Amino acid sequence: MSPVSAENWVYGYARVSTDDQNLALQRDALLKAGVPAERIYTDQMSGATVKRPGLTALRKALRPGDSLYVWRLDRLGRSVSELDALAKELREDGVVLKSLTEVFDTSSAFGTFMFQILSVFAEFERNLIRERTMAGLVAAKARGSKAGPKPKMSAEQVEEAQALLLDGKMTATEIAKRYGVSKPTLFRYIPGGREALALIAQQ
Repeated sequence: MSPVSAENWVYGYARVSTDDQNLALQRDALLKAGVPAERIYTDQMSGATVKRPGLTALRKALRPGDSLYVWRLDRLGRSVSELDALAKELREDGVVLKSLTEVFDTSSAFGTFMFQILSVFAEFERNLIRERTMAGLVAAKARGSKAGPKPKMSAEQVEEAQALLLDGKMTATEIAKRYGVSKPTLFRYIPGGREALALIAQQ
């Protein structure tokens, strides 16, 4: 996608779901697309929190005729209903929504149609991740109860670590150190880490 015209007011929004993720990739893509650094709003969410102060501030800044860029559709919302409601509000406010990864915008009827299709696939992908994570947690618990080498984490420790990850006050590295295991080992017992647990908690 080519950079936007300098005569337009353009904004960007970036979001990561855990403390262990980095906003740099999304910010760099938005900057390359022509979004001024001072008009890129961000949120770094922890655990199952639903508060997004960056998005709230962005909504207050947007005016009719503005364009909002996101790196990928799922950065803006976590479900089809949430994405659809937000897109509708933006259209009613005269704001054009554009995705860099999916390469579409809602300034046309076709772009709006593509948005609806892609939002459905985005939620489907998250559901698959949730299902794989839950299956992994069941398998990890079963491994802990089987005879053989002593597991590196007990079932009780895994439950405690899950709660700590959801709480968001400690990083995955800090939690792994607390139980005397490596970060990869921690994620072997808790597949998907904090983001996957947060998705399960939202059910």
